[in-house]
Amino acid sequence: MTAQQPVSDVSVRRARPDDSEAVAAITLAWWRAQPDDVVPAEALDAVTVEDLARDWRDAVSAPPSRQHVVLVALDGGEVVGYALAEPSPDPDSDASSCELVELLVRDDRTRRGHGSRLLAAIVDTLRLAGGVELLTWVAAGDDARLAFLAAAGIGPDGASRTLADGLGPATLRQVRCSARID
Repeated sequence: MTAQQPVSDVSVRRARPDDSEAVAAITLAWWRAQPDDVVPAEALDAVTVEDLARDWRDAVSAPPSRQHVVLVALDGGEVVGYALAEPSPDPDSDASSCELVELLVRDDRTRRGHGSRLLAAIVDTLRLAGGVELLTWVAAGDDARLAFLAAAGIGPDGASRTLADGLGPATLRQVRCSARID
C-alpha cells in the first residue's frame, strides 16, 4: 500500500493550467445564475465550459505581468472558487493600482471562509507584486458583496459606472470599492 500525500482541508494557491475546467465551470454556473438583465441568456447559449477553459488555461499559463493573478480556493484538493486580479485599467488609477476582477465561490461551498481566504491571498500576492491599491467593481444593490468587502476594509470610493450588455437596452450600474494594500 502506498501512502497518500496529506491534503490540507482548505487552502488557496496559484491556479494551474489543469484547474481551468473547474474555474470555467464555476464562472459559467455563476453567469447562468444571474438575472437576464445582468447576463442575458442569449449571450450564454453558445458558451461552453470547454471554450471558457481554453481562455482560463491561456490566462494561467502566460500571465502578461506579475499583477495578473489567478488564485484558486481548494477544499480537500477540489477547486471550489477563484479570484482574478490584474492592473487596474481605470483612468484615475496609477500603475500600482490593481483590480480584483472576479472572486467567485461555488454555491455549494459558500459561507465556509473560501472567499475570505481568496481575498486575503490576492491582497498578499498583489502587495508582493508591487500593488499599493486594490479596486473592484460591485453591482449597485449587491449588499452581500458590499458587506463582505467592507468587513475586509474595502469600501465604496465614490466612483460609479453603468455598463450596457450590448444586446439591448439593459444596463448594470456598478460602484467601485477600494482600499490601500501597501
